Amino acid sequence: MLEAFKEAQIAASLDEVPIGAVIVKDGVIIARGHNLRESKQSPLLHAEIIAIEEAARVLGSWRLIDCTLYVTLEPCAMCAGAIVNARIPLLVYGAKDPKGGAVDSNVKLFEIPNLNHRPEVISGVLSSECSQILSSFFKNKRN
Repeated sequence: MLEAFKEAQIAASLDEVPIGAVIVKDGVIIARGHNLRESKQSPLLHAEIIAIEEAARVLGSWRLIDCTLYVTLEPCAMCAGAIVNARIPLLVYGAKDPKGGAVDSNVKLFEIPNLNHRPEVISGVLSSECSQILSSFFKNKRN
């Protein structure tokens, strides 16, 4: 999670919403991502999507079995859907997202009965740090 947090810091330095992600396979980071929505003007360039695409390239497969995704904020519906579609078995995230989270906070996408894949979820890892970087970012934006 510390590496995902470093990615969030990179996003903040680019004036992007500070969310970072890494994907690990066999104890090795194979992909990294941080938000690039503003700089690339793309609604799709969330940290998780960038990391998932990079991991698929590295592995030569869209099936990211035996991988763990670490992300600093609870995934949105788009990213949760990508996690399901990529068959990622374990999601570890930091802060809950009461407005847009689709894992535990709102939609609870992984609990839909007919999904063909349901990842295990570990939440709250470095939660206060992940929340703080987001709070500071938006406080600075408001000022």
